[in-house]
Amino acid sequence: MLHQKNRYFFSFDWISFALTLALTLIGLLFVYSSTTTVGVPYSIYFKKQVLGIATGLVIYLFFCFKDYRALCRFGYFAFFTVMLLLVYTLIKGKIGMGAQRWIDIKIFRFQPSEITKLFFPAFFTYFLYTENDVPVYKFSNFIPLLGTLFLSSLLILKQPDLGTAIVFFSSGLCMLWLAGIGKTFFRIFILCCIIGAPLGWYFLKPYQKQRILVFTGAGDARKERYQIEQSIIAIGSGGIFGKGFTQGTQNQLLFLPESRTDLIFSVLCEEWGFIGALLLLTVYCMLFLRILYRILYVPTFFAQLLALGLLLPISISAGINVAMVCGLLPIVGVPLPLISYGITSLWMTFASLGWIQGITRKTV
Repeated sequence: MLHQKNRYFFSFDWISFALTLALTLIGLLFVYSSTTTVGVPYSIYFKKQVLGIATGLVIYLFFCFKDYRALCRFGYFAFFTVMLLLVYTLIKGKIGMGAQRWIDIKIFRFQPSEITKLFFPAFFTYFLYTENDVPVYKFSNFIPLLGTLFLSSLLILKQPDLGTAIVFFSSGLCMLWLAGIGKTFFRIFILCCIIGAPLGWYFLKPYQKQRILVFTGAGDARKERYQIEQSIIAIGSGGIFGKGFTQGTQNQLLFLPESRTDLIFSVLCEEWGFIGALLLLTVYCMLFLRILYRILYVPTFFAQLLALGLLLPISISAGINVAMVCGLLPIVGVPLPLISYGITSLWMTFASLGWIQGITRKTV
């Protein structure tokens, strides 16, 4: 028994766990900073985030210590349920801020689109394993996966949730590349995207078109460009060392919209400055590199594919969020993992990281 406990202790990746906790605590600090007021210092958003972190850690440990192969089989079948939830969301989902993305079960609301990022890697990996346990595939093996990826992305896009659709679809394409779909597919896909871009523009919602136009420099600074202009002002005004925790004027005077969610990185930059932003990005890089290092030593192809598939949405989301608040990409509504307010996103990130921990713990 003692030997088994020691094995669990030493096989557990305490470094990635500590980095995950560090990001979570930084996130909690800035959810507090972006929502605190003189009358209500501890907002409902802060309290919900604390509860989300506490339950998220339980989810992390569950996915860590549950057999990853059993979870993969479960995830394969669970993904079909998630697809049904996406359809249900379009029909009877809760509407908020002009989008129909949530399902309300009275106790809380959740986004099925976030759950797709957790279970699609399991669906993808288990499907390929059942096709051929030797990872050598023909293009025909990938056709059902391509169909599922396109259909799921379309359902998410119809909510509309362009940000999640981009993260999900990009992660799926990366998994196809990792599984060996071949360069010919990507050449044809890029060509189709170029040819179909005008048609794709026609199907975008007016506010999505507006965000792309704003990215190109169009729009009034007090209207269409307001969000990105205020974000850049907040980042620039932080200087090297920042204005101090809870001392950001853009944040405290409510000039910065969506400060607790999409633009929380701007709040951090304003209050902690360039040094704080560099610190956060360093912790992210350390976490991703540590996980990648552990995945490299996983002996089986399918376990590696599953782990990378779980890591991809987190790393892509982090990159897109930081780029969009700095004006390097259009603002598409992607939260910053473990930092932004949002219970469903927080839980899915904890589950993904715990699942990766379980894979590397049992195989490295």
